[in-house]
This record gives sequence, C-alpha cells and structure tokens, in this order.
Amino acid sequence: METRGRSLVKAVVWNVIGLIMMTVVGFLATGSFGTGGIMAVVNTAIGFLTYLIYERVWAGIHWGRIGGTRHA
Repeated sequence: METRGRSLVKAVVWNVIGLIMMTVVGFLATGSFGTGGIMAVVNTAIGFLTYLIYERVWAGIHWGRIGGTRHA
C-alpha cells in the first residue's frame, strides 16, 4: 500500500504536467493565454481531486496484487 504523501506527490506532479498541456491546448483553441490558463486551472483542480480519490480507492483494493492478503 502506498502512503498518502506518495499519492499526493504523484497527483501534484501529474497535474502540473496537465496544467501546462491544458494551457497550450486552451491557447490553441481560443487564441488567448488568459482564457487557456483559466481553462487549465479549472481542469487541473478537478483532475487533481479526482486523481487523489482514485488513487486512495485503489490503494485499498487488494485484487490483483501479488502477495496481498486476498487473491482473485
């Protein structure tokens, strides 16, 4: 099982990458870095929260792990 700190760091790094990419996509779609940046921030905030929840849910699922307490 991974620690909450590790899940948090992974989520932050992934979302910084997503923030940069979404800013570029938003700029290409709108021609404005301001609008693209706003789109990126909203997208990143939503993605960050959902990714953190997703990772924590999977951290508690033992299915498919080798050496876990339960095997399927």
